[in-house]
Amino acid sequence: MLLIGESLNVISKKIGRAFKERDPKPIQEEALFQKSKGMDYIDINLGPAKKDGVELMPWVVQVVQDVVPDIPLALDTSNIDAIEASLKVIKQVPSGTPHIINSIMCRPERYERMVPMAAQYNADFIALMWGPEGLPRDENERAALCVELVYFANEAGIPNEKIWIDGIVTPVNIQQPQAISLMEFQKMIPDMCPGAKSTCGLSNISNGPPDHLRPIMNQTYMVMLQKCGMHSVISDPRDDQLTAIAKGKRPDIVDLIYGMMDGNTPNIASLPKEMQDYAKTVNVILGKSLYSDSWLEV
Repeated sequence: MLLIGESLNVISKKIGRAFKERDPKPIQEEALFQKSKGMDYIDINLGPAKKDGVELMPWVVQVVQDVVPDIPLALDTSNIDAIEASLKVIKQVPSGTPHIINSIMCRPERYERMVPMAAQYNADFIALMWGPEGLPRDENERAALCVELVYFANEAGIPNEKIWIDGIVTPVNIQQPQAISLMEFQKMIPDMCPGAKSTCGLSNISNGPPDHLRPIMNQTYMVMLQKCGMHSVISDPRDDQLTAIAKGKRPDIVDLIYGMMDGNTPNIASLPKEMQDYAKTVNVILGKSLYSDSWLEV
């Protein structure tokens, strides 16, 4: 599982202030930290960046690449002009791995401009399944949006291998059926667009529950998505357990979750406490247990 580090983000007070004040030190420290934690990509998230994004995004790209020239970047802002400005100055990494535009919505006013931009600069892009009516209601609506956007990209000369499909993760505590819908959609991707990659904003699944419960929810859902074919996740580089699982260092956790998804229900009471927590979390995500903030205590 590839990991795209999410914490170089304007919503962080420290990073947001560094962006505003054009202070390279906190930005470079964060980039080096993410490298030390094994992130495969670094996401630079400016949010809307309506006022000064065209100047800010290329500046941040250069600041990051000054200290981590070997890690590809994901360029994350809704300001299309800022994306283009950064693509003009970004340097290729030594490995040749393309940088990523994060992301292109399935809305004609967005993709008709941004897909040719991705083609021009040889960038990969994340195809976000957010359509004219917003969030798809189920996997079939996701599939319809996916076909529309991938077909347009193919017509523009972009092969499936350069497209990362994001079906959109939503909070399990308020939209539990969507967690299952995304997994079902994920299974459909190889037939719809062979060779395409996939990713998601993983931490959205735990947006709302108390902070101490978020890591196990994120970790569990990542493994469940991986079983459905997920290629990568946008994740918290400070979650060492999640990184260890993603990099194959906790096969015991993966085996438990895979087994439960295959219908092998364990005797939860007989499991070690750590494994009990993962098993209970699987049941919450699958809707076999009602969500509550005390699901690990039940």
